Amino acid sequence: MRKIQTQGVHHITLVGADRQTSIDFWEGVLGMPFVFEQPNLDNAAESHLYFDPGDGRLITIFTDESRTPDAGRAPQTQGCVHHLALNVSQASFRQIAERLDERRVAHSGPKDRGFMDSIYFRDPLGFLIELASYRFEPPTGISHGEVMLEAHKIRVGRGDYNIQEVHLADAIEVLTKTHRRSLSEDRTPKNPYA
Repeated sequence: MRKIQTQGVHHITLVGADRQTSIDFWEGVLGMPFVFEQPNLDNAAESHLYFDPGDGRLITIFTDESRTPDAGRAPQTQGCVHHLALNVSQASFRQIAERLDERRVAHSGPKDRGFMDSIYFRDPLGFLIELASYRFEPPTGISHGEVMLEAHKIRVGRGDYNIQEVHLADAIEVLTKTHRRSLSEDRTPKNPYA
């Protein structure tokens, strides 16, 4: 038996209401360019809208003009998607609460997640959206996931409850040492100010 190896998220498709509500939310609130539209090839009664979330991948929405927005909470039971997390810069993150407040959109306020900052709110259909911003930038050629894996090992080794910034900083140091070569034989910390 062999694995089916994935290489990233190709796209995420959500069931929307009418076309304009989707455009107004995904592009008009979240700034995702509306890149193309075609019929839902499995259901001719629906349209299939495509948005670029910023990383070259796609978020797509099935729309139907007979559906109207229902802001009631989307289901979060087994087998359902709990929330969609989207990446934002720290500069954008610091503006989110104010920009949601301008629209009178209820939100969680900023949440400290140790390795990232988050804020939660619901789209016009009641689907939970998280806007998240990492508190670190991985070294060139190393993914966020690799830093998180190393930070997790450090956190567990120290018996800490959750990943914090110190674990990230130490993980980046370890990964830099193991992935980047140096002429120095001794790469331990030094104090040239002594």
